[in-house]
Amino acid sequence: MNRTFLALFIVSPLAVLFAVDSQPTFKYPLAPTSDQVDDYFGTKVPDPYRPLENPDSPESRKWIEAEDKITFDFLKTIPEQDGIKKRLTEVWDYERFGVPFKEKGRYFLSKNSGLQNQNVLYTSTNVSEPPKQLLDPNALAKDGTIALSGLDVSDDAKLLAYGLATAGSDWQQWKVRDVETGKDRPDQLDWIKFSGASWKKDGSGFFYSRYDKPDEKNKLRSQVYNHKLFFHQLGTPQSQDKLIYERPDQKEWLFNAEVTDDGHYLIITVQRGTDPKNRILYKNIADPNSKVVELLDKADAKYAFLDNDGPTFWFKTDLNAPLGRITSIDTTKPLPPQPKELVPESSDKLEAVSVVGDRFIAVYLKDARSLVKLFKPDGSPDGEIALPGIGSAGGFTGKRKDRETFYSFTSFTTPTSILRYNFDNRQSGLLFQPKVKFNPDDYTTEQVFYNSADGTHVPMFISYKKGMKRDEQNPTYLYGYGGFDISETPSFSPANLVWMEMGGIFALANLRGGGEYGEKWHEAGMLHVKQNVFDDFIAAAEYLIDNKFTS
Repeated sequence: MNRTFLALFIVSPLAVLFAVDSQPTFKYPLAPTSDQVDDYFGTKVPDPYRPLENPDSPESRKWIEAEDKITFDFLKTIPEQDGIKKRLTEVWDYERFGVPFKEKGRYFLSKNSGLQNQNVLYTSTNVSEPPKQLLDPNALAKDGTIALSGLDVSDDAKLLAYGLATAGSDWQQWKVRDVETGKDRPDQLDWIKFSGASWKKDGSGFFYSRYDKPDEKNKLRSQVYNHKLFFHQLGTPQSQDKLIYERPDQKEWLFNAEVTDDGHYLIITVQRGTDPKNRILYKNIADPNSKVVELLDKADAKYAFLDNDGPTFWFKTDLNAPLGRITSIDTTKPLPPQPKELVPESSDKLEAVSVVGDRFIAVYLKDARSLVKLFKPDGSPDGEIALPGIGSAGGFTGKRKDRETFYSFTSFTTPTSILRYNFDNRQSGLLFQPKVKFNPDDYTTEQVFYNSADGTHVPMFISYKKGMKRDEQNPTYLYGYGGFDISETPSFSPANLVWMEMGGIFALANLRGGGEYGEKWHEAGMLHVKQNVFDDFIAAAEYLIDNKFTS
């Protein structure tokens, strides 16, 4: 049996293309090298390709251009190239919708006509009717590099606070737009990074976090410290914004504030750099003389604030529960807090929780695919939200007393669709479905499990066109990531669809190092056990070969 395959490495994901046809022979250029040897505490490590760390050197540029010439000269010889490009463009050009959310009877959603650089924000008073354009970032830059980086709508749905980022920069500029007229107010806030905005209940202004203005010469390159939480009073200059909280003794701390739906509390989430563990502080903004309370101050776990029932706060956390659970804290009781468990840890990973319809909507990952369960405020189970099939669901927007929630669903053969769940009849209805020029009924997806080198059970999705024969002759694209606690779940890709249309198989292996089964799965593919990731990937390839999908 022929087990030859070509490995394609794209950034850090792993991708392998199996080809049954023989490959042409290429005369590759020699890469620039040196005699560089590094001494790490007595251990000498050769680094012959150090010159390539400077991609702009004449040697590097010459080598890159020679490599490019080989690639593009070969691509020009493929007679199907123009047809594939045409089909890819056709499949990529379809209308996309974001998950709607509602404020006081008005709906907001994003939409992309197909090939726009940035999504456009729309609004309407009836989600079933054509919406009105509210903000088009594409009109702000000819090259489409200005993006909407965040937004928040006032409780009366009259004002939109929105952030803009240019050319992928972390720096944001925030403005305020009148929803009815579509025109901006004079408010403009600068030097904002790693922050959203959250309106005060009365619409008088909003909370946000920013840095001091950096040195003008190095504003895009210098490190910045000392994030500060402010309140911006509508109609006043940024220089008059009120400082709410800062920690000069903790220069790496980042603050993100959220006003509770009842308007009584300001929840302050504190992160230190990229550390996933965080702290939770809060302030009673109904009392102007209140101080910031350090509720969860140990950074001993991940805490995500969900909602509150008066002084009782609800959280999603992995404290003493690596796969996640839901707890409550009564803030009227003395510190330290005594969390009460409402929804215990499951055998599946708890990905996200919303509070809508007076229920916890809990989105779990069950073997890397979505499972959505409902729980009452006391934590008792209340059924599930049935999904259209094997895929990924997200969103579930809404407020606690709403009787509807909106969510997205996608799979390998389902472009992201938007659905609305009705809590009264407990049914989901399709709201938006992209019109892509293909028939999803022509394809199928199966999930299999295989054993890695050490016997670990690893899941893998395999998608292909119905009627495919397992004769070892099918070109197969195997993809895996296995890093940074990132979960690889089913999603639609126009490129993968065209690949399957041409008779190819797409396989997604959920390697260790990802987040599909929680922190233990993540840790099993990092640092000194990183080899597990590659063993899992190799075992996936062997499974496909042994089961005659390819060769």
